[in-house]
Amino acid sequence: MNIKTLLFSLLAVVLLSACNKDDDPLEINPDQLADDIAIIEAYLTENGLTAERTDSGLHYIIDELGTGDNFPTSTSDVLIYYKGYTLDGTVFDQRLTDGNPAEFNLQQVVTGWGEGVPYFKKGGKGTLLLPSGIAYGPRGNGTAIAPNTVIAFDIELVNYN
Repeated sequence: MNIKTLLFSLLAVVLLSACNKDDDPLEINPDQLADDIAIIEAYLTENGLTAERTDSGLHYIIDELGTGDNFPTSTSDVLIYYKGYTLDGTVFDQRLTDGNPAEFNLQQVVTGWGEGVPYFKKGGKGTLLLPSGIAYGPRGNGTAIAPNTVIAFDIELVNYN
C-alpha cells in the first residue's frame, strides 16, 4: 500500500465518521443527568406527584394504564395525543384530543418517548418527564427548548401497531 492510498483511506474514514456524528444517539452526561433528576424530583415534590423512575432518569406517571393484552414496543407506530412543555409550564408542542392524533414511529422521536410510551396500553394516559439526555440534550431544539432542558409530555396513547 502506498502513502497516497493510506492517506486517502484515512481521510475517507474521518469524513464518514464526521458525516454520521449527528446520527449518533445523544451521549448522556452523568453530571447533567444528576442535575436533571434533581430538577424532576423537585418538580414532583412541589406538585404532589409520584412517579416511577428508570435507569435513564425517565420518570413516568400512569394515570390510566389502558386496555388490552399487550404494550407497544420502542419500535411501534403510534397514534397519540400529547402536550409537550417545560417544567415552568411553557407549552412547546401539542396535539390535543381533537379527533386527529399524531402518528409516528417511536424510533423517529426523542429517546424518552421510545422508552416511556411502552409503559402504556391502548387508551393509556399519563405523563413522561424526560431528563435532557433522552430529550433534546445539549443541542436543545431551536428557540423552543434550550440546551439541557428537562421536558414533560402529557400523553394519551390512542392506538399502536
